[in-house]
Parts: sequence; structure tokens; C-alpha cells
Amino acid sequence: MLREEKPISQIATAHGLHPNMLHKWKAQALEGLPGLFEERDSTGALKAAHEQQLTEFYAQIGRLTTQLRWLKGKSGIEHVQG
Repeated sequence: MLREEKPISQIATAHGLHPNMLHKWKAQALEGLPGLFEERDSTGALKAAHEQQLTEFYAQIGRLTTQLRWLKGKSGIEHVQG
């Protein structure tokens, strides 16, 4: 129907539908199709931002873990609990 290879009336008859319903569906599809691709692009951007945020969080966890080990070593806590 969207490729307009057959008349809408022929498609409607073949599928037992009213032509007005097909015209309505076609209009909705043509109106909504561009938005599908825009959302895909924004989803990719969101995924990239999420990955960047995860990388930053893991780096922060590494720094904090290193600092905690250093502080435990300097305070003697590791030797008492270990």
C-alpha cells in the first residue's frame, strides 16, 4: 500500500477492508515514519551517554577503592581485622 503498487481499492477488496480505513492507516503511517528514525537516533545518543557515564563510574570506583586500601594501610585497620 505504501509503495502504491496496487490501488487502495484493490487492496481493500483483497483483505475485506473498507478503503477509508486503508487511507487512514496510510496517512498515520506516513505521518509517523519519520519519528521512528528520529527516536532510533536519540536512542543511540542515549546509549552512548549511558556508556560514557558507566565508564566514569567505574573509574571513580577504582579511585575510591585505591584510596580506601591506602587509608586502611595507613591506619592499621587492615592488620587488626585481617
